Formats: sequence, C-alpha cells, structure tokens
Amino acid sequence: MPPAGSAVSTNAPEIRIPSGTVAASGTVPAVGVRSLALFDLDGTITRHDTLFPYVHRFLHRHPLRAPGALRVLPALVRFAIGNLDHGGLKATFIRGTLGGCTRAQIDAWTARFVPRLIARGLFADARSAIERHRGAGDALVLMSASVDLYVPAIARALGFSECICTAVRWDGERLDGALASPNRRGPEKARCLEALRTRFPQMPIVAYGNAASDLEHLRLADNAVLVNGSARARRDAAAAGIRTVTWR
Repeated sequence: MPPAGSAVSTNAPEIRIPSGTVAASGTVPAVGVRSLALFDLDGTITRHDTLFPYVHRFLHRHPLRAPGALRVLPALVRFAIGNLDHGGLKATFIRGTLGGCTRAQIDAWTARFVPRLIARGLFADARSAIERHRGAGDALVLMSASVDLYVPAIARALGFSECICTAVRWDGERLDGALASPNRRGPEKARCLEALRTRFPQMPIVAYGNAASDLEHLRLADNAVLVNGSARARRDAAAAGIRTVTWR
C-alpha cells in the first residue's frame, strides 16, 4: 500500500487497501464472499463530519497555525456564490491549516485522532451493520469524500477490506494539501461504484449513505440504504425505491 497522502491517478478510482485486513493480497477476495458492503463514512458511520474536527483539534494543539484558517474565508465566499466546488473548498481548507506539516506530524496526529473517533464518534447501529456484513461473509468497502490523511486508518481500525477516499498531495515529506485525486463525492462515488462492479461483476453491491449527494451511487447499488437522511433526501430516496433508516 502506498503511504497515505501519496499522489494518485485521476483517471481511475484509487483503491486504498488497509494493511492486515481481510484480503492479504490487497484486494477484495472474490471467492467465498457473498456481496460487497459499501459504506459511506461521514454521517453514515460517524455521527458528524470528520475533516473539520480533525483539523480543529490539530490547531488546538498547534495554535500558531490557527491564523491559517483565515485563508479559507475568500474560498467560502466563492463557494457561496457558486464559483468554487466542494473539492476546491476542501483543498483550500487543508492547505490553509495543515499545509507544510510533516508526514510525521500528520501520522502522529492521526494515531491520536482515530482511536478517539472510534471510541466516541460512531453510530452504534453502524457498527452493528458492519458486523452483520462481516459475519455474513461480505467484503467491507469504505468509500468517503474525506481525505486519506486519516480515512485509511479508520478503515483499518474497523476491519474494512478496501478504502476509497480523496487523496491529498504531498511535496516530499511535507503536506501540500491540494487534492491529488477527484473529490470522492456525488458522481465520483458513482464512478467508483461502477469500477468495483467491473472488478467484481458477480458480486451484488449493498451500499449505505446519508446525504442527498450519495443518492447518485445508491441508485446504482443492488441494495441501498439511506441513513439519517434529510427530509428532501428521504423523499428522493423513496421515489427511487431506496430504503431509509434512522441510526443511533
């Protein structure tokens, strides 16, 4: 597995394989697996967004970096008026706050952040669903628009076989913060799901997501579940025949 944060191709979804999990070869095992269980992260497994707490708590420990957050304000204005997309806003936020950090700093912070998130920040129903799929012999795939500074570590901690997430760029051993892959959101998640289906054409896909933007890939799954969706997302899910649930 390449180091977290390494540059990836933008031509195909980057599959990030957590080490020491189900597939020793680094791919989802195609034999003896009933289906692919594809989970979104933020708001589906976790109770809240993960990127903002990750950065906010890092800045609390490194207060001299806090003024870098002001660099995000112009980007927020551009985002509000439609001149910047979610990926651009994300990259600006990361570069303004974490840009220039060493790989050792980021890895050390991730090692502190992830166990706390796992212990306190997950829906119990999400953990139960993950364990049900594991017990049924399904392959677990984590697919998130959040970044590879910490998402692969969450995947490892939860025993996922594969992890697809947004990659960020490094300049040697220092974080640049620009996105090194497409932002894994909306239509990009749908593209990643189709890539998984191409790799494993005989395996049905069960997908879980929480946001209206997740409906694009949920519609493509053989079995889909919208978790804790907004009223509008629930209406759209119902129209598409997608089951909705409330997780706590």
